[in-house]
Amino acid sequence: MRLEGKVAIVTGGARGMGAAEARLLAREGAKVTIADVLEDEGKAVEAEIAEAGGDALFIRLDVTSEQDWSKAMEQTVARFGKLNILVNNAGISSRAFPDPTDIDGWDRIMEINSKGVYLGTRAAIPAMLEAGGGSIVNISSIMGLVGSAEGHPAYNASKGAVRIFTKAMAVRLGKDNIRVNSVHPGFMPPMASGTEFNPDQRKGFIDQTPLGRQGEIDEVAYAVLFLASDEASFITGSELAVDGGFTAH
Repeated sequence: MRLEGKVAIVTGGARGMGAAEARLLAREGAKVTIADVLEDEGKAVEAEIAEAGGDALFIRLDVTSEQDWSKAMEQTVARFGKLNILVNNAGISSRAFPDPTDIDGWDRIMEINSKGVYLGTRAAIPAMLEAGGGSIVNISSIMGLVGSAEGHPAYNASKGAVRIFTKAMAVRLGKDNIRVNSVHPGFMPPMASGTEFNPDQRKGFIDQTPLGRQGEIDEVAYAVLFLASDEASFITGSELAVDGGFTAH
């Protein structure tokens, strides 16, 4: 098992990509805290992992709350004894705010997608220092690498912030044996990603993808697994696009 003896927190782990990541990390030997505001779905993932022979804990977490982060760290360490891996996966799309001039939309998207990553990273550092190091994997997006005429521009800004924040923290934390990398998913199944596109738009995006198809959430989860594992022990400050070649243009 690639994560035997490791302890991980996955935010937004109750469904979609986060749930796929939590399941895979657990299958590879990690003890996993599933952190999300979706309690029923999160507890279902917890039970699913347990039924498969893994060890998981669901914790209700609003990633914008410092108090929630403190509790999540305390409960994780109390249950599993340490923290080695943090996957900052939780986020929202721009589709809830179709007006690109909506200031409330800007604030909400930035708060969850970028501030949430900052708060999680800050909260995880003491436990990782205690453990002798760790791996932080931040889920950004291809929209953190390129522009888009669709949705609220705060989405691009928030995911771009995650990208460069990742590099800043990699430089700061390298001396402490804490690696920080970002993953940039491309176009995923709408139900899995939480993002809805009309069929014509989606076809256009897929037509621009060299591999000629949308991605699958497990393909993102395997990228997270690699960066979380010791196999990536000399990789930090990097960005991994899981996008079928979309950003290679």
